[in-house]
Amino acid sequence: MLGFAPLNPTYNMNKVIYYQFMTDNSERADFDSPWKEILEAYFPQAMQFFFPETAALINWERPYEFLNTEFQQIAREAEQGKRYADQLVKVWQIQGEELWLLIHVEIQAQKEDDFSKRMFTYNFRIFDRFEKPAISLAILCDTNRQWRPNNYSYNYPQTRLNFEFGIVKLLDYENRFDELETNTNPFATVVMAHLKTQQTRSSPQERKIWKFSLIRRLYDLGLQEQDIRNLYRFIDWVMILPKALENQLCSEVQQLEQERTMRYITSAERIGYERGREEGKEVGRQEGKQEGELGIILKLLKRRLGELSPEIQKRIQSLSVNQLENLSEALLDFSNITDLVNWLESN
Repeated sequence: MLGFAPLNPTYNMNKVIYYQFMTDNSERADFDSPWKEILEAYFPQAMQFFFPETAALINWERPYEFLNTEFQQIAREAEQGKRYADQLVKVWQIQGEELWLLIHVEIQAQKEDDFSKRMFTYNFRIFDRFEKPAISLAILCDTNRQWRPNNYSYNYPQTRLNFEFGIVKLLDYENRFDELETNTNPFATVVMAHLKTQQTRSSPQERKIWKFSLIRRLYDLGLQEQDIRNLYRFIDWVMILPKALENQLCSEVQQLEQERTMRYITSAERIGYERGREEGKEVGRQEGKQEGELGIILKLLKRRLGELSPEIQKRIQSLSVNQLENLSEALLDFSNITDLVNWLESN
């Protein structure tokens, strides 16, 4: 049942189970993140890969549904206006009973002190609103090996709480990379791309080599066209390269597709991106400023880091043409707002 092709489940409103997927950190509010897309396309496979014991409880032959709006209502109450790329999914247990799960994908660059409290708060909000207990699980994508939150508790003489939740730490897969390479679950590719992105922050050339290797792997696995496109989008989004290396990679992928007589992921996507970039530059030239390039840089920064404050936007808008060009390459390795602020201070 946990096949590889993307799923298009029908919906049933009678029973509800909730899952939540969260983006990078409190600074980021990216609702079209690659994690969100890939989890939607391969939700059963995600559960099988990361949480097999819980996946075994679910009847995957019955329909499930993502309920984003409902969870956003809960998140607004719990976070007082903070926004995350949350998703809700309803499923059924094999025994036919309701099972509620709350799943976070936390792509933190550093630990978050209030994370455990937030996990508990969301769990309680679900119970408070729907009168259903929830199993809470978290996928931790950060680079802090020591940060492994798994409980929230307090203890008083006559009142105590010990709330525990399950976690998966992606860094733990570094020592199991050989297993990932032979695993056909789409999330093996997702984890490899994530790890190699972290490991090659200071080596664009090495990142390019790994990016092409992972793309070639999609063809070597004999995947269907839509599967290759889905996973390519994730790889391409997270493993960002400088323009020169990206152009080299594009040529190599085109050659690969010609050799395999397949044209799944080149041409239209690449040409469309480059055309938009060049049109933006032309607009900037016509207006006597590099507003086209500036607009693209601001868009890329917001996509990687979340909303930028008016002060930071103003500082970026005051940069010279050469500084904007330097920023367009430096931003490839930014993982949070602090990286951007530090760059602006030193340039």
